[in-house]
Amino acid sequence: MTSDRDVDLNRRQTWQHSPIAIVAAIGGLYVAQSVVGGLTWVGLPAVLRREGMALSQIGLVSLIALPWALKFLWAPAVERYRLPARGRNRSAVITLVGASIIIVCLLLIGLLPATSLAAIFVTLTVAALATATVDIACDGYAVENLSHRQQGWGNAAQVGGAYLGSAIGGGVFLVLVDLAGWQIGAWTVAALVAVLVLPFVLQARAANAVIERPHQPSLKAAFLRSEVRRGLLLAAVYVLAQKTAFNMLGPYLTDRGFTLTTLGILSGAGSILLGLAGALAGGAMVRRFGVRPVLAAALGLQGTMLLLIALSALGAGPPDWLLLGVSVFATSGVMAFGFVALYTEFMRLADPRQAGIDFTLFQCVDAALSLTGGVLAGFTAEWLGYAAFFSCAGIFAFLAIAISWRIAGEAPKIDALRFKNPQDRELA
Repeated sequence: MTSDRDVDLNRRQTWQHSPIAIVAAIGGLYVAQSVVGGLTWVGLPAVLRREGMALSQIGLVSLIALPWALKFLWAPAVERYRLPARGRNRSAVITLVGASIIIVCLLLIGLLPATSLAAIFVTLTVAALATATVDIACDGYAVENLSHRQQGWGNAAQVGGAYLGSAIGGGVFLVLVDLAGWQIGAWTVAALVAVLVLPFVLQARAANAVIERPHQPSLKAAFLRSEVRRGLLLAAVYVLAQKTAFNMLGPYLTDRGFTLTTLGILSGAGSILLGLAGALAGGAMVRRFGVRPVLAAALGLQGTMLLLIALSALGAGPPDWLLLGVSVFATSGVMAFGFVALYTEFMRLADPRQAGIDFTLFQCVDAALSLTGGVLAGFTAEWLGYAAFFSCAGIFAFLAIAISWRIAGEAPKIDALRFKNPQDRELA
């Protein structure tokens, strides 16, 4: 006779292995990871501009993304530790250690004055190093545990979680800094990160079995595959067109006279509502039309938004209330819409036997261009002015449509590898 305890245990095990539990845990971790990015690239630049720092100095904040650009160097070591030749998946261990470092860094930032750029820079770089390492484990875990049919939900959780994290790290942080001070803002974000990471740690520890892994993850295995090389090129073109210009959007709106509270509320609301809506819409459209049409639509909308912002810098654009709406829609809804398609392509191209490495390579291109593009954006905007800067960015977004259309959407050979045997099917 089955006891109530056995029934309860079976229910918990069924839930732990369900796609809903996996997607929810992954989504929470993506939110937590993105908090550091939101604080760094959305919240901090606006605060520094209010303190009177030059655009060229603010642009240097993008250098904090260096660990994201270089994490491919230690991704093989992380992946080999995470996936031993025989044993349990160690994603939970990596995540727990990395999250602890992130929380400590955020607590330390709260003790520093907002004008201590050098100290904040070093502390956030350490936090970014820990976040980038956790991301290797999270991406690999997602590709391994989501089937091909479930990847749409996984991508929506990834992109939607990123924008929700940006809302916390950028929007909520700005409001708290404006109303309660720098320390309260940083420490509140630290507490939220701790709460968001916990579900993934519990999920990854519970739904974990001892298995044999004959394949040894390596960078060489990744670069030998044409799918990885194609993904790297697609990432370079698309990210440069979508992200670079928006490093200067916060400073531009600040120079237009908008308060941190206004920017924080709109950024937070836009990230939560438009970002999540854009992620869900992107997932649905990718399923219905495929990757290429969604990428093209996102780039076209983004280019249009950037040209409207350029017109506003010339004094001929929309009124301020519409400018804010356009800015939030471009940085949240449209970007989320397009990046779901991009990450769907990345998941299709990643080898499930070393997904942490393959996905990391794609993201390193993203980070490297965010780093260099962010620094150049600060100097370029100060040299050319906002109008010329946003105009050039808008034109490049339209040019990127044809390039992305040619690169993306080919049937990946990885499907033959992914489903070569039943064990690969389960890992996929």
